[in-house]
Amino acid sequence: MAKLYFRYGAMNSGKSTMLLQAAYNYEERGQSAVIVKPGTDTKAGRAVSSRIGLEREVDALIAEHDRLEDVLESVRAIADTDAIFIDEAQFLTPSQVDEAFTIAVTRRVPVLAYGLRSDFRTRAFPGSARLLELAHSIEELKTICRCGSKALMNARLIDGEFVSHGDQVAIDGQAADYESLCGTCYIQKVGPVVHSA
Repeated sequence: MAKLYFRYGAMNSGKSTMLLQAAYNYEERGQSAVIVKPGTDTKAGRAVSSRIGLEREVDALIAEHDRLEDVLESVRAIADTDAIFIDEAQFLTPSQVDEAFTIAVTRRVPVLAYGLRSDFRTRAFPGSARLLELAHSIEELKTICRCGSKALMNARLIDGEFVSHGDQVAIDGQAADYESLCGTCYIQKVGPVVHSA
């Protein structure tokens, strides 16, 4: 049985690098890998881009209103696909995650989703929350905080200052930077972790 995999980590934990390596491994063995990402992620255009310089154009972008299966079929018949890779999976809608699960189970094609678990306010992205609910396999990719501890949080900086309020997604036209922090450094730099409805 094929599975839905969710590999998550804080910013700079190597998610895109690992996705590119895994896709390469499939293709090196003569198998077909399809790489897609939500169109919400515009920072690298139509590419999966890692901070160590690896980059590859995706096979398709997924819009918020798209059915995942339709997007995949527009690239290559799912029956002729050996693995599906999704970068920036936190930007999927919950219904697209449901489709990814269904494709893995009924079409017997592994779906490997890579993304963030939570935003700079420590709130789960809707796509990530659904992946945590449905994925057969969940793996945390680790990175370190400035203090050397394991980073868990994604902190947003605007003009060099840590912020705790704002839209969940800030990509286009916003001068936002991000830093991975451990819980202690997050509270010291950003402020208390507060759940709000």
